[in-house]
Amino acid sequence: MPPKADINKAGWEQSDFPILCETCLGDNAFVRMSKQEYGRSCGTCARPFTVFRWNPGSGMRFKTTVICQTCAKIKNVCQTCLLDLEYGLPTQVRDTALAIQNDAPTSEVNREYYAQNMESKLEGNKSLLGSSRSSVAGKEMLKQLARTDPYYKRNRTHICSFYAKGECNRGSECPYRHEMPTNNELSKQNIQDRYHGHNDPVARKIMNTHATSMGLAPPEDKAITSLFLTSLPTSATEESIRLRVVQTLPSVPQTQIKSVVHVAKSRCAFVNFKDRASAETAAAAWSNGFEIDEQAATVKWGRSKGTSAKPKPTPSPSEVAAS
Repeated sequence: MPPKADINKAGWEQSDFPILCETCLGDNAFVRMSKQEYGRSCGTCARPFTVFRWNPGSGMRFKTTVICQTCAKIKNVCQTCLLDLEYGLPTQVRDTALAIQNDAPTSEVNREYYAQNMESKLEGNKSLLGSSRSSVAGKEMLKQLARTDPYYKRNRTHICSFYAKGECNRGSECPYRHEMPTNNELSKQNIQDRYHGHNDPVARKIMNTHATSMGLAPPEDKAITSLFLTSLPTSATEESIRLRVVQTLPSVPQTQIKSVVHVAKSRCAFVNFKDRASAETAAAAWSNGFEIDEQAATVKWGRSKGTSAKPKPTPSPSEVAAS
């Protein structure tokens, strides 16, 4: 009589090969991997899964899988670097361009339950990502930003902590990099933010750089929180523009959209946000155009209101005496 299945292992993952991008796999055609079933908990859903470890090439650090295959398929990302398998970009960049709404729980509550339910939907599918709402402008943005060649520099060894403290005595024999670490926003990343696409500093840098190259650099005046849309279709209305704004900005809450002012005669509109961060997110998402009714509208930053009238100069004592 076969032994009873352990109910505590229900939903735990067993796999024969990881889901990896070309960069993490390395340039060697023959890669030797170690495999450990239930080696660690998934970095997103916290369920035990099969862990793979390998060396992608000479002089590089050993790499390992950090999330389970179910979570990787849900987002169509690599199990190690968590970058999109099709474009090689962070999930926040892809989801912003394609207007993909993230409905996965980001806290520990219900994460395992959500992952188990997703497994049934994944049967027969490689990914759950749909492109029905994606626009031509969003796809064009991803094509411009996509990395076509592997970036093996990402597999370099870590920085030697002893060298950073001035205590490494191994010299050229040290297997780690002798460089001083940089302390900036790119060095402050975590798995949850990278996977779910929330406050990812790498994604924010990529989108801001692209927006600047497309003429949508944020103005110096921090009080400007409006975007100006021109060349709108004649069928556009204030309601349809507001609906499309909400659809194309899944990461911006509706409460952050202050107002939408549509001027039908001029085929233009102002989209006013409550804070500068939401306006910058919208500018990055619409850097290749704001598509509505299958027509791309031009996007520009609004202008500062300025002062209505210049103050009069103070009269000199001689002018006062003459009067």
